[in-house]
Amino acid sequence: MESSQEKSLPASERKLQKAREDGQGARSRDLSHLAILGAGAACMLLLAPQLMDRMQWAMSQQLAFNAATVMAPGTMLSRLQDMVIVGLVASTVFATLTSAAGLISAIGAGGWILSAKPITPQFNRLNPISGLANLFSKQQMANVAKMVLMTAILTYVAWKFLGNSLETVAMLVLQPSPLAIRQIADWLTSGMSLLLLVVFLAALVDVPLQAFFFKERLKMSHEEVKQEHKESDGNPHTKGRIRQKQREIADRASVGAVPKADFVVMNPTHYAVALKYDEKTMSAPQVISRGTDLIAMKIRDVAKEHNVPVLQSPMLARALYAHAELDQAIPATLYTAVAQVLAYVYRLKAALRGEGRMPDSLVEPFVPPELDPLNRTTVQGAAV
Repeated sequence: MESSQEKSLPASERKLQKAREDGQGARSRDLSHLAILGAGAACMLLLAPQLMDRMQWAMSQQLAFNAATVMAPGTMLSRLQDMVIVGLVASTVFATLTSAAGLISAIGAGGWILSAKPITPQFNRLNPISGLANLFSKQQMANVAKMVLMTAILTYVAWKFLGNSLETVAMLVLQPSPLAIRQIADWLTSGMSLLLLVVFLAALVDVPLQAFFFKERLKMSHEEVKQEHKESDGNPHTKGRIRQKQREIADRASVGAVPKADFVVMNPTHYAVALKYDEKTMSAPQVISRGTDLIAMKIRDVAKEHNVPVLQSPMLARALYAHAELDQAIPATLYTAVAQVLAYVYRLKAALRGEGRMPDSLVEPFVPPELDPLNRTTVQGAAV
């Protein structure tokens, strides 16, 4: 049976994105070597003739002496500066082109990744045990085997190339200098071409190999996938706390609507719910304010300040707080209970206007037991 901790599942998009943020990606050193060597060889082929002409002219200028030069040795410093400038310009162009080639090859292999985390000090990397484990990982062993194979192939190619051309190179001392330089250039070009061919073949193998190792390293276990889904969807406990906080904020904001209420029902100290009903615009009564504890006391005080009836109905207050949403119609299962209270409020307001006798105290309306959160908690505790 497959263990939930065995990493056999491909990395999710979220984990791949996290790896990129950490500066990780599939990188092929052989591709970078090929790009740098290829750019260097192209620079030599394209720029070497102009550079050699410039160097020959500069050397002729440096080795030209006359009476004025002998009388003013300080001019030699100006000549040296000219030579240094030529060398710096050539080196800067060469370094810029090869660096650009290396950067482009890295982007081509693993995409553009901008992160400072790889260069951030991480002292956990100093652990010799984990370092030893990385030394004998599948990726490291494959890299070592590839390097050994490449070294053997390059040694063989160099040996054959030098063996076949050694006599020709030795005979160059008998050739005129311009001809010898051209032949040396052709010889170096042939050698560089063979080197690039070997590195190119190695890069063809290394690029998909590094991509495979990168994906293999990021594989996930079933437990990690479930944990990621849980984090993506939101931890139920965290989501519950967030909803509770949002509800508290909404409750505090709703206190300002209390003066518009027709009545407030309370559980004497813990719950207060303010309701309003307009038969012209509402299909059913609506909760326009609610709260617990301190907010409940605030609702009660505001209601009394604005002559809004405050009635004691603990079960109804708890049920409305638990099941009714702000500015929404109350649940249909509470219609009868709220209608009883509303009828009582109408008779009370009529009596206060002198249009009838004062009603008796409010009879506790019937609330289905399953809607009372206190009753539900008690039942659950008894079941446990």
